[in-house]
Amino acid sequence: MSQQLVLDRNAEDAKQFARILYIVHALTFFFSVGTLSILVLIVNYIKRPDTQGTIVYSHHSWMIRSFWWYLVWMVAGGIVWVTLIGIPVAMLIWGLAWLWMAYRIIRGFLDLNNNKPMPG
Repeated sequence: MSQQLVLDRNAEDAKQFARILYIVHALTFFFSVGTLSILVLIVNYIKRPDTQGTIVYSHHSWMIRSFWWYLVWMVAGGIVWVTLIGIPVAMLIWGLAWLWMAYRIIRGFLDLNNNKPMPG
């Protein structure tokens, strides 16, 4: 007996769109250190309700949370930067935030391709 994989066209389109959003997040992250990701974030907020009840919803939430936590750590690094002694600490904070964001983008993209939802 063979098994058949049934794909919902709308779900596949939502997954493909989420893949594109991961790629655009990665590009804006790489070329603008995440400042242009605000544009992609807006799209995440707009498209997330359309994916309610699917794994893609968790991926939109993952990208949204990733953006806001990355912003928090970048601002924290900026606050530390204003003190002369804090410059090395700020650079450490920014470096760790950059690695963390890279991990979140890569993990999300790979889990989406493997049909896995992101943790809540």
